[in-house]
Amino acid sequence: MAGNFGMQQLIPIVNKLQDAFVQMGVHMSLDLPQIAVVGGQSAGKSSVLENFVGRDFLPRGSGIVTRRPLILQLIHGNTEYAEFLHCKGKKFVDFNEVRAEIEAETDRITGSNKGISPVPINLRVYSPNVLNLTLIDLPGLTKVPIGDQPVDIEQQIKGMIFQFIRRESCLILAVTPANTDLANSDALKLAKEVDPQGLRTIGVITKLDLMDEGTDARDVLENKLLPLRRGYIGVVNRSQKDIDGRKDITAALAAERKFFLRYVFDAKNQF
Repeated sequence: MAGNFGMQQLIPIVNKLQDAFVQMGVHMSLDLPQIAVVGGQSAGKSSVLENFVGRDFLPRGSGIVTRRPLILQLIHGNTEYAEFLHCKGKKFVDFNEVRAEIEAETDRITGSNKGISPVPINLRVYSPNVLNLTLIDLPGLTKVPIGDQPVDIEQQIKGMIFQFIRRESCLILAVTPANTDLANSDALKLAKEVDPQGLRTIGVITKLDLMDEGTDARDVLENKLLPLRRGYIGVVNRSQKDIDGRKDITAALAAERKFFLRYVFDAKNQF
C-alpha cells in the first residue's frame, strides 16, 4: 500500500519532467510505468479509454481515427479540466473542445487524408474522478491503406505500437471485441511478441452484449482459454446509436452493470 501511495506521489512529478524534456527536444531515459491501449479498428479502444476519464473526448469515425499516439496523463485533483502540451497555459473545461483540438492537432502534422505520424500528442486531464495514471492511445491496426496512406501502413502502425509496448515498464491493454475469435486477436498477437509469458498484458474483451447467441465468454473471462498473468476484463460498450443519441458514460456504466448483474452471476446463462 505504501509503495502504491509513493508511486501516486511520484507520477505527477515525473510527468512534469517528461513535458519539460519534450519541450526542449531532449530524450528522457527515465521509464515511467505506462499503460498502452492496443487493438484493431472498431475494437472499442475509445470507449475503454473514455471510461478511465468518465468523459467523451476522443475523436470517432471510420477508418484510422487515432493517427498519432495520444499520451494521456490522468491527475487526481479537485477540479476538472484538460491541458495540451502544445497549448501552453490554456485550460479546456469543455471536453467537446478537447476532441476538436485532438483532431486539429492530428491534422496539423499528418494532414487530413488519413496519414499517420509517430509524433505524440500530450494531453493532461485533471479530475476528482481519476487515478494518477499515464495511458497511451495508439492507432488501430489496419491492413488496407486508404487515402494517401502508404502501402506499408500495417507495418508502420505495428512499428509505432512496438516502440511503446516493448518497454518492460509498459502494461499492455490488449482490446478484442467479444464477437471476434480470441485466437485471431491482432492485439493479443502483438502483445505476445513482446510479452510471450503474458506477464504484463491485460486482456480487455469489449462488446460482450454483441456476442453470438449461444457463445459463452466465461472461459475467456476466467482466464482459461488463452491465459494471461493479469487475466481478462469484460466490458459493454456504447453502441453507435447510443453515442449518436448522446448517451453519456455514467448512463452507459449503469447499463453495463445491469448487463453483468443479469448474466454473469447466473451460472445457467451464457452471454
